[in-house]
Amino acid sequence: MKYLMLIVSLLISSFAQAQVIAKVGNREITLKEFEEKYALLKEQMLEVPDKKTLLDEMISFEVGVQEAEKRHLDRDPIIRDRMMQELYKGFVERELAGKTTKITVTEADMAAYYNKYPEIRASHIMIEVRPDAKPEQRKEARKRAMEIYDAVKKSQRKFEDLVKIYSDDMMSNKNGGDIGWQTRLTHYPSLYRAAIQLKVGEVSPLVETPYGLFIIKLTGKRSLAQADRAMLRLAVQEEKKKKLFDQFITGLRSKYTIQVNKNAL
Repeated sequence: MKYLMLIVSLLISSFAQAQVIAKVGNREITLKEFEEKYALLKEQMLEVPDKKTLLDEMISFEVGVQEAEKRHLDRDPIIRDRMMQELYKGFVERELAGKTTKITVTEADMAAYYNKYPEIRASHIMIEVRPDAKPEQRKEARKRAMEIYDAVKKSQRKFEDLVKIYSDDMMSNKNGGDIGWQTRLTHYPSLYRAAIQLKVGEVSPLVETPYGLFIIKLTGKRSLAQADRAMLRLAVQEEKKKKLFDQFITGLRSKYTIQVNKNAL
């Protein structure tokens, strides 16, 4: 009797999984596919659409995909590039998911990381250079930046006063150039690298970025005990994830013959 009930249960389950709840053009949406989609949304979203709305969205999705295929949009270079990006992203995430969930962060890990990448506070003078600036405009901006840097080094005035005279950054000018506490994750990389080389109170040489030239004054550096623990733990996790990714890609690249024409760069 139990054996018979098991067979009946399996048959009912199989029927439910194969049951078609909608047909869109040449494709079918099965009950199994719908329920899997609904269960996934319940895990990912706080507010899940009702089943009727979800089915309507799945039908619209199928209509859009089939129409795109009819128009051969998969051959469009821009769309194909986006598809390849998603394929690459999905591949990496699937391959590394098991390893990244096992990452642990110890107190020693956080201390070692913070020794290299502390939380800092700085003020800056920005000499703006537009990303689309021509070579002569960039040259002129650098000349002006050097003149300002020389003036800052010689001046006896407070850095905050010099910011108001020279800086093109209207957002930070009202605060004397202060941009608040920053970490390796929140600050622009080249500006952060320059700032952590300074002692509190020191002013950096010119730092170049795609959107301008900067003169930085370091105004604060927190100790490990004062650090934002949640942000620090996240930073260590991200660093460990990057290490896993680099190792994975290096191993993958070793399987392929790669030729680079450096003269073409």
